[in-house]
Amino acid sequence: MPSRSRLRAFAGPGRDGHVFVGPQGGRLRRSNFRGDWINARTKAGITADVHFHDLRHTGNTLAASGASLRELMTRMGHSTPRAALIYQHMVNGRDREIADRLGSMIRKERGDVDS
Repeated sequence: MPSRSRLRAFAGPGRDGHVFVGPQGGRLRRSNFRGDWINARTKAGITADVHFHDLRHTGNTLAASGASLRELMTRMGHSTPRAALIYQHMVNGRDREIADRLGSMIRKERGDVDS
């Protein structure tokens, strides 16, 4: 997660500002982005072949934890459920949360004290 000082220094202003902006503060352009991405990875010490799209996938996978399919579709700009469902795979630890919630519902219905 980026630090607040880094975001203040490099991200676009305001609540809707882009986290990644070009050298003059505007949107990044596809035509010259590859070199910027490789430089950023190198400066961050990332030696693995991580693609920029991997950030989108990671962000959307994290968003999928607790978001509805419609919310994911809106967030990602998908018009059909098929694309959004890619991000609905099991998030680490989520299965335990679901099981705990179901157990809590059952205990509540039985009148057990929820611990």
